[in-house]
Amino acid sequence: MEPEAYVGDAAVGADYDDDFDDESSADDDGTLPADRYLDRELSWLAFNQRVLELAEDDTIPLLERVNFLAIFASNLDEFFMVRVAGLKRRIATGLAVPTNVGRSPGDVLTDISAIAHDLQERHARVFEEKIKPMLDNEGIHIEVWADLGPEDRAQIDEIFSNQIFPVLMPLAVDPAHPFPYISGLSLNLSVRVRNPKSGRTEFARIKVPPLLNRFVQLPDDRSGRLRFIPLEDLIANHLGDLFPGMEIQEHHEFRVTRNEDVQIEEDESENLIQALEKGLLQRRFGPPIRLEISNDMDDTTLDLLMQELDITVHEVYRLPAPISLGGLFEIFKIDRPTLKFPKWVPSTSVSLIPTEPTEIPNIFDSIRLQDILLHHPYESFATSVQTFLEQAAADPNVLAIKQTLYRTSGDSPIVEALIDAAEAGKQVLALVEIKARFDETANISWARKLEKAGVHVVYGLVGLKTHCKLALVIRQEDDKSLKYYSHIGTGNYNPKTSRIYEDLGLLTDSYTIGKDLTRLFNELSGYAIERKFKRLLVAPLHMRRGLLKRIRTEADNARAGLPSGIRIKINAIVDEAIIDALYRASNAGVPVDIVVRGICSLKPGQPGLSENIRVRSILGRYLEHSRIFSFVNAGDPQVYIGSADMMHRNLDRRVEALVRLTEPAHLADIEHIFELDLANSTAAWWLDADGLWTHHSRDENGTPLDDCQDVLMREISSRRRIGLLR
Repeated sequence: MEPEAYVGDAAVGADYDDDFDDESSADDDGTLPADRYLDRELSWLAFNQRVLELAEDDTIPLLERVNFLAIFASNLDEFFMVRVAGLKRRIATGLAVPTNVGRSPGDVLTDISAIAHDLQERHARVFEEKIKPMLDNEGIHIEVWADLGPEDRAQIDEIFSNQIFPVLMPLAVDPAHPFPYISGLSLNLSVRVRNPKSGRTEFARIKVPPLLNRFVQLPDDRSGRLRFIPLEDLIANHLGDLFPGMEIQEHHEFRVTRNEDVQIEEDESENLIQALEKGLLQRRFGPPIRLEISNDMDDTTLDLLMQELDITVHEVYRLPAPISLGGLFEIFKIDRPTLKFPKWVPSTSVSLIPTEPTEIPNIFDSIRLQDILLHHPYESFATSVQTFLEQAAADPNVLAIKQTLYRTSGDSPIVEALIDAAEAGKQVLALVEIKARFDETANISWARKLEKAGVHVVYGLVGLKTHCKLALVIRQEDDKSLKYYSHIGTGNYNPKTSRIYEDLGLLTDSYTIGKDLTRLFNELSGYAIERKFKRLLVAPLHMRRGLLKRIRTEADNARAGLPSGIRIKINAIVDEAIIDALYRASNAGVPVDIVVRGICSLKPGQPGLSENIRVRSILGRYLEHSRIFSFVNAGDPQVYIGSADMMHRNLDRRVEALVRLTEPAHLADIEHIFELDLANSTAAWWLDADGLWTHHSRDENGTPLDDCQDVLMREISSRRRIGLLR
């Protein structure tokens, strides 16, 4: 396909210099209202509320609802550790600059506290009043100590003595023992004991061991039921073993969330890994920002915790036991297929299936025939991207492999392929982003393993995270010429998350894309400063300007009576310059559709500002993760996919890449995705101008609307059958 690709690429790249001819953020066509943005932090809480609404949805299988409860809890933990911590840090350092809507961090924290309290209480009620009784009806019982009979208690006593007691470490608090350090997200028991000899009452803390199962399975009661008891409840009812001779007066659960957003001051003279490791050690000592307690905790114990942890009353969350419902991930793992979404096995892309059943698949042959647009998890990551890299590692004609690694799995076949390639004598470059939040330790480990195998490991540019998803293979063909094979994706090179994240990826042998990636990798690993990319938009230098130019072009076309339209699928949209440009495009008559999973600071449907903009959000069994930017462009569509969300960090502080799609079939696929996501017959949340999300999940007759992910699975299955029959 190379001759045709040269023609297409040349046409695409002919006007690349125009991308950088104007650095203004928007046309000067009037003043936009000051209150035109939605608060990003409150918008994030609205996103997590949508996750909670999935747990409340009685059309979703029971264990999937359990999973959404756990996801909600895990999401909220990260929100406090990063976003709330950031607001508090602004206040503490005296740099309390206004938020994106012009409010003080203190005012936003007040709103966050009120909303988060309501959401956590609602979350607890959903579990206690809806999910737990339904689990009981399905023979899955989460018991408390009072539910157990003498035989059960005797058996659980043995489990406690043999498996739990030896690893517990009760810590007393008295003049000789200062108040212990409470690590972030650890579940703890506060215990008040009385010494019968002295009559003194003392405080002690027991950390619930995080390496043990949160829910301890009880022995079979011959009824076929699965029975569990929370680990902290089991420990609480064996406190006499931990404090022999003492009177147990009170015990309660509590949990602390700390600021765990690592701030690294990069110094070119200091090894980045060492700097990051130092930061990770400091993370566990971050200041407390939330205290969750069981709702039966007495005031004496609470006052002590608040004093020792320097926590205010607004940062205390009283909840019914069990607290810390992120532990429900363990219950979700129970093998009950009838209580989960029907299993979906990703299919191999039809473009990668050999024409002859007996033919051994060769991914390079397939890419030479045509560019391949992949849609995960509907199409298999393992038989496409993973195979691409594994075959590249094994192919004696492959001379070099270059790849970015932002997040990957602990037993990554991608990393193993790079190691195999290096050990086979190929030139291998891995750009490992060791600052990927909460994956730093794993990425440091993989970076060192790669280096030992002979892979050239680099860490990108000082001050920038490398977030783009790129792989480049240089292969010597039979005629001794060198050919580029590239993959550009919207998601990480992680085989595990690829089964639950919705993402797009392009496999291509385009010479122009290959040259673009070569220049970009040179910039990331060396000192080259490349200003000209033909099929790519790259942040931080050019992506913002390139997108703003395309938005302005749509506005100009609308004013001239030419076909116009903008469709964006994104994880988050916060950047003010992009939002303002979309407002101006709307005022010019451009229809703008946005499908956003998480944060949205844009107000749609507001007269005089955004009446031509509509915003939808889709959540479901898969995490919507792809990023797509589609412009009508007077009938000559410009469509990009890539790694960037519309946030300051993506456009200004990260290396991101978008690639333009040019194949008509791929443009039709993208159009179909948007038509499906935006159809009124598709279940989705709709955003109004006041920032309120409304779940449209049933039609006027009460019939459930289409699940777009189910529709895509059916379509892929049909496409697979056709491919096998061809």
